[in-house]
Parts: sequence; structure tokens; C-alpha cells
Amino acid sequence: MSARKLGTVAYRVLWLVFLGLIAADLGFGLSAGPWWWNFAPVLLAYAVVLLANRWGGAPDTPRAARATVEVAPPVTGRWSALNSPADRTPSHGVHSYGQTFAIDILAEPEPGARPAFGWLWPLARRPRVFPAFGAPILAVADATVVRATDAQRDHLSRTSLLGLLYLMLIEGSVRGMSGVHRILGNHIVLDLGNGTHAAYAHLQRGSLTVREGDRVRAGQVLARCGNSGNSSEPHLHFQLMDGPDPDAARGVPFAWSGLGVPRDGEIFEAPPTVVGPP
Repeated sequence: MSARKLGTVAYRVLWLVFLGLIAADLGFGLSAGPWWWNFAPVLLAYAVVLLANRWGGAPDTPRAARATVEVAPPVTGRWSALNSPADRTPSHGVHSYGQTFAIDILAEPEPGARPAFGWLWPLARRPRVFPAFGAPILAVADATVVRATDAQRDHLSRTSLLGLLYLMLIEGSVRGMSGVHRILGNHIVLDLGNGTHAAYAHLQRGSLTVREGDRVRAGQVLARCGNSGNSSEPHLHFQLMDGPDPDAARGVPFAWSGLGVPRDGEIFEAPPTVVGPP
């Protein structure tokens, strides 16, 4: 087990220990020391992650990362970018799960087609009202499927102030302790060769057209965009990484052929991709 993987597992275990101590203290009056002692596992959890990342190799910064890998876009049509590595790295605020250079994209078939943030109301929306829901997701290169999970439901959006706070403060923490599969939701990982893997997250349940071990061609439909996992609304989370396990992998910079890396808020048009002969 790699240092990064070990650190991630230890982080989750220590958080569970923390919750157990809090429950024992509040529910049964059991405590191993003063009240602040209950928070020791949390501090230790973050220390373990920092040490594991240091022992696990160089940090995933642009200067230390591998060369940019060019692949085809994973979608077609009109989309917008969010949390783009063109604006900052790590693009999602953390290096964990191999997502240093990850990007989120949302379907924008026309101005105003995507429901706006509700602030106070509605608290949540059904995923089907978002134009990204059900959009085809494509292989970015000829590759082998090494992970394909399709069991998690597509939940309501978190596109209100209360919904977003719930996602950030409660749901996200629970998913993080439950494992990377609960963060990514339904997802696919492709082995592109040369030590590069592509991950697609938050896919629609029941939409996967491939299984582990399948060979796919660039442009082939792999699944449909959904709202599973740690997602505020239907969108595609895409990233390249140097291994098949997001718990242990480091991020790899990407560029989409003909598009580069769209910046936050940038609207881009991905052309249709022609699937090559088998």
C-alpha cells in the first residue's frame, strides 16, 4: 500500500475515532480526558495526510507535475467550465483524490437553459431540469476501462444556500469518511497507457455502457452525465492522474484537443467526435 493510500485510510479511521469519542462523551458521559482531548484524532488525521503526501512523492504542483497530456474533449456541444486548473491549482482546493488538475463542466446549450442558484428557494431541484443530466460522456482516447461503478442514485441538486451549506458541512464530510467512491459517485476510470488514467465522476445511475476490462475507442459513449456522489448539480468532473486509484494517484495536467483548458466561467463548444474503427 502506497504512503498516500495509507494516509487516506488512516485519515478516515481517525475521523471515525473522533466521532466515536464525541458520541461516548455526549451520550454516555465517557471521556478519556478533558473535553478538548476528543479533538486530538482530528489534528492527528490532518498530520497523517500531510506526512503521507510528503512521503508519497513530490507535491502535485505545476512545477513538479508531469508534462501536459492532450486528449479529446469528453463531451460535445456547448458547455461552461467551473473549478478550472487554468485559473488555479489545485483546482478544487486540495490535492487529494488525484484532482489537482481536475475540471468541472456544466451543459449550457443556450443562455438561461441551466437553472440559476436559488439562494433561498427552491431548496433543491430534480436533476432532470438541468441540461447536463443525461448528456453523453465520451472516451477521450483509445483506452481500457479499469474502474466502472454504477450503483449510486442521482440525488436532488444542492443549488440553494441551505443546500450548499448542507453539502459542504455535513454531506461532504460523511462522504469523505465513507471512501472515494462516495465522493466520485458513479464513475469510470480509463487506462490511457503510459501511466496516465482518466477519471469521469458523478455519472447517471444505470447509464454506463462499458464494464471493467472493456477496450474503448476515442469518442465512444461511456455513460451519461448525472448527479451522483459529492455533486451540487448535474455536471461532469474530469481529471487525469498517474494511477487507477484516486486515493493514491497524483494529478496529471491535461489539455483538450482544439480547446486547451477552458477557464472558470468560459463557454466552450466541443465539436462532435467521430469514433474510429475498432
